[in-house]
Amino acid sequence: MQSALLRAQLEAALGERASSPFTDIEGRVWERVPSGISSLDKAIGGLPRGSIIEICGLPSSGRTTLALSIISTLCSQGEVCALVDGADMFDPESGAAAGIDMRRLLWVRCRNLDHTMRSADLLLQGGGFGAVVLDLSDLPSNAIRSVPLAAWFRLQRTIENTPTLLLPLTQESVAKSAAAVVLRTNLKKAVWSGLSGAPAYGRLLDHTQLDIEVLRMRRPSSGHAGRAGSFAGNFKVQHHVRLHSCS
Repeated sequence: MQSALLRAQLEAALGERASSPFTDIEGRVWERVPSGISSLDKAIGGLPRGSIIEICGLPSSGRTTLALSIISTLCSQGEVCALVDGADMFDPESGAAAGIDMRRLLWVRCRNLDHTMRSADLLLQGGGFGAVVLDLSDLPSNAIRSVPLAAWFRLQRTIENTPTLLLPLTQESVAKSAAAVVLRTNLKKAVWSGLSGAPAYGRLLDHTQLDIEVLRMRRPSSGHAGRAGSFAGNFKVQHHVRLHSCS
C-alpha cells in the first residue's frame, strides 16, 4: 500500500515530463542495461537490472561521468531516472550537456547522509525508475563507512525483482558483497575547450579517457547471465561535462 501510494505521488510530481513512466516494468526486469560505453559493455555484457552497481573512485576520477553516461542511455530509451544528491552538488547544465533528457530525471537535493539514504529508500520502494543514482561522494567518508552492510542488502532486496539499477557513487567501495558489480574509475586524460586562460570551472570537457576497473562482478541470484572475475581497460567517453561534475 505504501509503495503504491508513493508511486502515485511520484507520477504526479513528474507530471507531463514523462508519460506513464512506471509501465512495462515486468518486461524490463531481466534485461541488461548498456552503460553507454561500448568497450565496457562488451567486456561485462551490460549492467544487470535489479542490482547494485557501485561506482567508486577518487575526486575527479570520472565516476560521475560514467553515471551520467548510464542515465543518459536510459533516458534516451524513454525511461525515468532519479539522482539522490547527497551534498547538493549536481549541476543540471552538466547533466543536459552529457546528453540527459532532464525532463526524465528526478533530482532529489539532500544535505546529510541520513536524508540521502532515506530518500533513496523511499524512491526504490516506489519503484519504476530505470536507475537511481545515490551520490555519496561528497559526504564525510567516516559517516559513509558507518552504514551497516545490512542496510545495503536491504536496498538490494528491495530492487532484486525490479528493473531498477541502484548506482552508489563513492570514493571507496562500501556496498561490498551487496553489489553485483563494483567499478573503479580513474581519469587518464582530459581535453578542455574554451580559452586557455579561462578559469577551469568556466570551461567544458570535450572528452575524457577513463580507466575502468571491474573490482567485483558476480552472477546475481535472480539468474542474470554474467562473467565472473575482473577486467580492466581504457574506455573513451565522449560527453560534454563541466569540471566539477567529472568526479
